[in-house]
Order: sequence, then C-alpha cells, then structure tokens
Amino acid sequence: MKPVVSIIMGSISDKDVMSKAFEILDDFNISYEKKVMSAHRAPEEVANFSKSAINAGVKVIIAGAGGAAHLPGVIASMTVLPVIGVPILGKSTAGVDSLLSIVQMPSGIPVATVAINGSANAALLAIEMLALSDNSLQKKLLEYREKIKKISLESNKEL
Repeated sequence: MKPVVSIIMGSISDKDVMSKAFEILDDFNISYEKKVMSAHRAPEEVANFSKSAINAGVKVIIAGAGGAAHLPGVIASMTVLPVIGVPILGKSTAGVDSLLSIVQMPSGIPVATVAINGSANAALLAIEMLALSDNSLQKKLLEYREKIKKISLESNKEL
C-alpha cells in the first residue's frame, strides 16, 4: 500500500519522539513511510523528496526537527501538500528554538505546528486532514475521541 503520510525526521535521534506518530497512524491503519533527511546535511535529498511526494501519492507530510528546525519549512517551500511541523525538544533552549523556527514561517508558506515533542497530535491532525474525504476515517476519529473522553472521566476514580 502506498504511503499517504510521510514522516520525515531531521536526525535519527528524533525517532523516539516521532514514534508516537507511528503508533497513532498504526492504530488508525494509515499507510505511512518514515525517513531521516536533514535540511542542512542532505538538502538535495530533501528537495527531491519534497518535489516528488505529491506524485508518489503522499497526502500529508509530518516533519520533526530540533535545533534550528528548518526541515518543515524547507519541505513546505517545495510542495503544496500540507506540512505539519513537530518541534523537537533541544538541550540548550528546551525546544523553544525549534518551536519558533517552525511556527514563524513567512506568509505564503504555511506549516501547521504542534507542541514541542507533539508528534501524536501531528498524526491526529494528519488523520483529520485525510478524514475530510473519508467518512470511515471520520467515524474512527469520533470513536477515538469517545475513547479518550472515557479514559479522562474514569480518571476521577483515582481522586
């Protein structure tokens, strides 16, 4: 099955944070691919991927990056596919540098941005985008929301 979501990481060290997105997409039975590509160390590969993703059948790109975190913006500059940026927690500035690098995109090149280390929400946002044209996926999202509501309410028993 061709991947409809691409998950791109700037470094293999981002894998643990991004694994929450893998889990969510697996739970929803969404086909995806995962790749490590650095906007700084392998710009040609990033460009090739970005320019060819739409023709490969990709519908949404999730890009996680730490530090200067240019990866989501660079990808967004070369495709019209929706790009969701995941700022990765850094050592020196608690991920704020990554957050600002991703969220402060210039007008005309949007990148949806989730919380620092928020790859689970990035996957859910990607699923919401896909569900715009897929009623069965909308139903799964509603069921998921009911499930997390139930878990939240049941936590009252712990008080």
